[in-house]
Amino acid sequence: MTPEDTELVAAARELARTRCRGEDHTVAALVRARDGRTVPGVNVYHFTGGPCAELVALGAAVAAGVAELDTIVAAGDAGRGVLPPCGRCRQVLLDLHPDIRVIVPAGGGLLRTVPVTELLPTSYAGPALRPDSG
Repeated sequence: MTPEDTELVAAARELARTRCRGEDHTVAALVRARDGRTVPGVNVYHFTGGPCAELVALGAAVAAGVAELDTIVAAGDAGRGVLPPCGRCRQVLLDLHPDIRVIVPAGGGLLRTVPVTELLPTSYAGPALRPDSG
């Protein structure tokens, strides 16, 4: 993990601590653009479903005009720390940002930064990611 990754984790934990209250918002995410800007997001729980914090952060990045994303991290409320993305988020990250890095727990209280492709080895590749079969 780089010093910038450590800062991103600290900011995600702080966002979870200060903005995730109650049952509707329990996870915060921060995505860092290649130019260093960061964009936050929190999950929106509802009994009919709702987007994860990572997906909210991706949408907020688009709304802010941030296109080239570098790294993403999610942190849970109530001191749960860094959380790995769910399967749906992993697939969305791979489809929309195949070069993004994801900060995940590494065991023993440690964290590591991995390419999203490592989180989905042998994954489905949508048409945009398939090599040209020419």
